[in-house]
Amino acid sequence: MTQLIKAREGIITAEMIAAAKKENVQPELIRQGLVDGTLVVPANVNHKSLEPCAIGKGTKTKVNANIGTSTDFPDPEAELEKLRQVVDAGADAVMDLSTGPNITDTRRRMLGASPLPVGTVPVYQATAEANVRYGAMMKLTADDLFDVVEEQCKDGVDFITVHCGITRQVIDVLKKRRRVADIVSRGGAFLTGWMLHHDRENPLYERYDELLEIAARYDVTLSLGDGLRPGCLADATDGPQIQELLVLGELVERAWEKGVQVMVEGPGHVPLDQVRSNVELQKSLCKGAPFYVLGPLVTDVAPGYDHITSAIGGALAAWAGADFLCYVTPAEHLGLPDAKDVRDGIMASRIAAHAADIAKGLPGAAEWDLSMAKARKALDWEKQIELSIDPQHAAAVRKKKNPEHREECSMCGEFCAMKVVAEALGTEAECC
Repeated sequence: MTQLIKAREGIITAEMIAAAKKENVQPELIRQGLVDGTLVVPANVNHKSLEPCAIGKGTKTKVNANIGTSTDFPDPEAELEKLRQVVDAGADAVMDLSTGPNITDTRRRMLGASPLPVGTVPVYQATAEANVRYGAMMKLTADDLFDVVEEQCKDGVDFITVHCGITRQVIDVLKKRRRVADIVSRGGAFLTGWMLHHDRENPLYERYDELLEIAARYDVTLSLGDGLRPGCLADATDGPQIQELLVLGELVERAWEKGVQVMVEGPGHVPLDQVRSNVELQKSLCKGAPFYVLGPLVTDVAPGYDHITSAIGGALAAWAGADFLCYVTPAEHLGLPDAKDVRDGIMASRIAAHAADIAKGLPGAAEWDLSMAKARKALDWEKQIELSIDPQHAAAVRKKKNPEHREECSMCGEFCAMKVVAEALGTEAECC
């Protein structure tokens, strides 16, 4: 039985207990969230190294990191090093988006090494293999695609992105709308091309019941992909995006009926003033299912700094109710990220997630900041570094920027505001 089915029967599983411990909440909160569909615990029965977490209402905003090989950078060792960075940097989940050679081997090695939930996009592997097998991506068959879905789920993947909401009707809306950036989702672009080439319905939609059977067999969480997410601000919140979201809302309910956990992916590039309405629309149309957003990026003009543009949008989205932030690295729109890009992207998203948790009043979130404030007043540098979201980086900056044994920082030195006011008021420095 899946986590969802067990939750409905009143069973609290080891995975629910582990997720609750991470959140410092009672396991019953996790169980009830599963029943309500507002929360997921991605936990494939075959992922033996997994340390489960909960994603959704009433839990901390989670952060995902994307890694994976490409045809230009096919070395799986580099991706395993990125995985180590992902875990060390405090991400909550990781996705293997490999399109280079030996995709299956790369994924299996990641699954063996990852304590985090691992996600994939099966159509990536199916497309890459069709290109080799048939000499053309468009010669992929629906059976080929479902064979890959089965293989990845059997291997232990905890959640899969499946672009089930791109239907022929949705493509008709896209044709009439004529976007600036058309489709920027790789999975969405391929499926659209395949459907138009073969004049057929999307197999992930047409055979959705079969997809649910596979997911239920291994307790894989479906991440319903936003194949028509806006790739620029000009395309945000348009007809094609909304039309796909309407389809996804129906598919959410069908997944629940089969006992399959499900979350919904979202934009994308969205102007700041539209972020909240996008989240509220998804929550309404998808009956409160967890919302997984890419960014969103709030401007198109910052290549090299898109970890910042996405953190701005991510903080606002999470405050509005988004549950899961997919990081964006400084290399977004420019090239495959390296290990440093991965770490920088995770930290930016973690900052956004924590800022949103404070604004949402999540228990314990503001207390972390209060402890830091007390350590700062006390000029307790060891405690400040310990409390930092990235202690490794904070310690390195502190060491580089200050003379040894200085009590104050080199910004203020003897003019330190904390010391001056403490002496003037006669207050004791209070550590956390």
